[in-house]
Amino acid sequence: MKSYQTSPEGYRALHELAGVGAVAPRGQIALSGSERASYLQGLLTNDIAALTQGSGCYSAWLTPQGRMLTDLYVFESGDMMLLDVPGEELAATLQRLDQFLFSEDVQFASLSDTLRAVWLHGPAAARIIEGTVSGVAELAEWPQYRNARGQFGGAPAVVARVDQLGVPGFCVYAAPAQVEALLAAFHDAGAPAIDAASIEAARLEAGYPVFGVDMTHETIPLEAGIEGRAISLTKGCYVGQEVIIRVLHRGQGRVAKKLMALRIEGDVPDRGARIFGKDREIGAITSAALSPRHGAIALAYLHRDFLTPGTDVEVETTAGRMRAMVTERPILHFQ
Repeated sequence: MKSYQTSPEGYRALHELAGVGAVAPRGQIALSGSERASYLQGLLTNDIAALTQGSGCYSAWLTPQGRMLTDLYVFESGDMMLLDVPGEELAATLQRLDQFLFSEDVQFASLSDTLRAVWLHGPAAARIIEGTVSGVAELAEWPQYRNARGQFGGAPAVVARVDQLGVPGFCVYAAPAQVEALLAAFHDAGAPAIDAASIEAARLEAGYPVFGVDMTHETIPLEAGIEGRAISLTKGCYVGQEVIIRVLHRGQGRVAKKLMALRIEGDVPDRGARIFGKDREIGAITSAALSPRHGAIALAYLHRDFLTPGTDVEVETTAGRMRAMVTERPILHFQ
């Protein structure tokens, strides 16, 4: 049975100092060649051509019907791009990159054997990384997805900023042989490994959806509410753009369902638990956790008639229906 009990020490470390832990398994791909940006520009939802050395973005790859194939982080280093994708989508993404490659000057390869990702979250994360990885500075001032190369233990390491848990977040990409020493250095600096329940609670408080859990191959980005950071409205054409534009312009952005947060009066419900409003089934839970701050919370897709924060709904459990209240993402406070 899944444990939702967070570690008080782990949860406190995330919000007061720093802690090590990944939100979900990820894989990395190296993309090189002079036409790498223009190649991705026609495939992904964000403005890849606008990236410069040291910048990056979050993006999605869609089907022609506007549904998500995957999400990914794109980091431009100047001589190559690093693509960070959900672990379960790594092989399919590599296949897709090859499928759409014709005569472009683009080369790509999986980094699964040569690179590991170590995530550090918390107010002190920037300071701890600066004291551990040489060649990077002023990390606390970095915007989202900024990245730079540094050194750890005499070997190259790449640092990128990605906030996922409502606190500053960074990923250090290093060689597998360096990971144990890197983790030890973080621990010595006061950043312990964080339990999965504490990471999940912080993720849901921040309203951060994970592909494969809160987003699937059936999801339209607008339903998941990621359009603000994943979709450029000023770039040229990309796969699935027609559907996105039609919903935004003709439908005024209205979708049949949308990912919202819930505060639940009772125990943490199971993933997939059905949600009811006025005796009508209106959605289902995608993720749930026990927050030390807010009690049982969840992310759930709800019918568009029940999206107003403060709306009362009910979550079905084996013990009966529990009262819940719709709230915005992130969960900042409750009335």
